[in-house]
Amino acid sequence: MADHVVLLGFWPSPFGMRLRIALAEKGVQYEYKDEDLRNKSPLLLQSNPVHKKVPVLIHNGKAVSESLIAVQYIDEVWKDKAPLLPYDPHLRAHARFWADYVDKKMPEIGRKVWTTKGEEQDAAKKEFLECISVLEGELGDKPYFGGKTFGFVDVALIPFSSWLSVYEKFGNFSVEAEHPKFIAWVKRCLEKESVSKSIPDQQKVYDFVLEMRKKLGIE
Repeated sequence: MADHVVLLGFWPSPFGMRLRIALAEKGVQYEYKDEDLRNKSPLLLQSNPVHKKVPVLIHNGKAVSESLIAVQYIDEVWKDKAPLLPYDPHLRAHARFWADYVDKKMPEIGRKVWTTKGEEQDAAKKEFLECISVLEGELGDKPYFGGKTFGFVDVALIPFSSWLSVYEKFGNFSVEAEHPKFIAWVKRCLEKESVSKSIPDQQKVYDFVLEMRKKLGIE
């Protein structure tokens, strides 16, 4: 039986982009359904009844929720091509640690950068750049976080690059000026078709956030 794969997502969400990249790396064909998060589809509510959030991967009628869990599922099911997690148990745990670090830091700090002002925003900018510094330290001189090959941590982090214009323009700073090695990694990832075709243009995300700020009453 051929695999039937459906991905429920929301186009600006870095979490959904992770699954798109992972599926593209594996060469898996899938049907993508973009959700209206103010009017969630019955399929989403049925597939993720606990959190009612995207992304959700539906593989042959069975749903998998939470982006990092879903990426690991994709890696395990389609294991014959482009492995994302290393075979060694310690290296696997190490990769999971850094993906978890990304989840605990990037979304919350990034949101503070574009939703706050004054001292609060200054603190968020400082924390954001410190986070990039820590990640840059982990990257070291490797081409990818996974070493010579694009891997799990790269998949977890690269979607946030589509939000860089948002952070930089509203925060009034340049990541490249502060952390050129990190931006070199971003550019290297974007050379991969699995990445470039799976994440939206930074300007498109910026325009989306501009509209969202108006709706939230942020001037």
